[in-house]
Amino acid sequence: MNTTHVHRPDVLVIGGGIGGLSAALALTRQGLRVRLYEQAAEFGEVGAGLQIAPNCTRILDEYGLLHEAVQLGVLPEHMIMKDALDAAELTRVDLRDMERRYGFPYMVIHRSDLHGVLLRGCERAGVDLVTGTRCESYENFEGGARVTFADGRTDEAEVVIAADGLHSVARTLLVDDEPVDSAYVSYSGAVPFPQVHANEVHEKDVVLYVGPHCHFVQYPLRGGRMFNQVAVFRSPKALAGEDDWGTPDELDRAFEGTCEQVQKGLPLMWRDRRWRMFDRDPLMTWVSGRVALLGDAAHPPLQYMAQGAVMAIEDGWVLARHVGAQRAKRSAGGSGVDWETALAAYEAVRPEHCRRVVLTARTWGDLWHHVGVEREQRNSAMRSRDTYDYSFMDWIYGPTALTPDQEPEMYPTIPLESVEI
Repeated sequence: MNTTHVHRPDVLVIGGGIGGLSAALALTRQGLRVRLYEQAAEFGEVGAGLQIAPNCTRILDEYGLLHEAVQLGVLPEHMIMKDALDAAELTRVDLRDMERRYGFPYMVIHRSDLHGVLLRGCERAGVDLVTGTRCESYENFEGGARVTFADGRTDEAEVVIAADGLHSVARTLLVDDEPVDSAYVSYSGAVPFPQVHANEVHEKDVVLYVGPHCHFVQYPLRGGRMFNQVAVFRSPKALAGEDDWGTPDELDRAFEGTCEQVQKGLPLMWRDRRWRMFDRDPLMTWVSGRVALLGDAAHPPLQYMAQGAVMAIEDGWVLARHVGAQRAKRSAGGSGVDWETALAAYEAVRPEHCRRVVLTARTWGDLWHHVGVEREQRNSAMRSRDTYDYSFMDWIYGPTALTPDQEPEMYPTIPLESVEI
């Protein structure tokens, strides 16, 4: 056996993104020796802003990281939905009241800032962090699992956590599937706040403009010093099967006819990069022997619920709680963890929750992008919602379930065709 290190850890984590780092930290907090491998030469994240809801800030607080994250981010006052064509307000959420309801704040933060918070947490906790190492295969053996890297080296542990993203190699142990193309594409642009000050933007709110086959999001970052904007639209080239889709000319055409506030924001988008939006159909089996999927490897969502990073962090927290419960019962060799029981408990609760989020994100994307009569029905339904009605949020923003019986009921469904205009 050609191992990369002399001392075998209890756990290997493959992938140094937000999900991998948070899982490594959570398991280290349970007293396990964790080694994390990242394929890039250096740790880092690309992208712009993230929205982190109370079901995640609750976990960051438990890890002792919430204060640092809040110092780097923003706690907005409201979340406001507007019609992208006429800028009329449709509904809003009082985020300070939401904090009182759920006990923890709704935060917006730059993706790289949250990644840095988790990385520093791992460093302080003693996670063995290894960069520049790409995993190519996974295999189980009696009592553990082994990974093989691109350079031929291997490493092994009692369990391997595969946080290897949308194009997960480990996922192929469980299913032969492909990412699902939504035909939507996302452009981002985080700029210094003075560049948008004259654009009549909301300085302390998250604002979502919903339009025909498009939407536009704005919110402050980094203590209000920066302003994040996200433009999402359906690509005609993608629908036509063309390879070169989601180009800047399509961006401009998609937002023709939208309101002045959106038009002022579009020139500030980064035109040299874009993210084509994929998810995967829900997978209900996440564990193969001693290899377990986590984060986007298990449940890559479309972004409409703003729960992608949140679900990944929740995964690690739930797994670590079950590991801790099993470790407390045993003192036999190795880590002392009954991995079969811990992994079974993890798999009993997380796939169903994440299935709901992935499918709800698709539904919300449809809702945001309606045209014609359906747009008017959506607007009417949104306007009728009370600001302090949390019936659509309790299932997602409340405490993270550790067991299936703790998973709350889904939100009530209102058929659009039943809504009077």
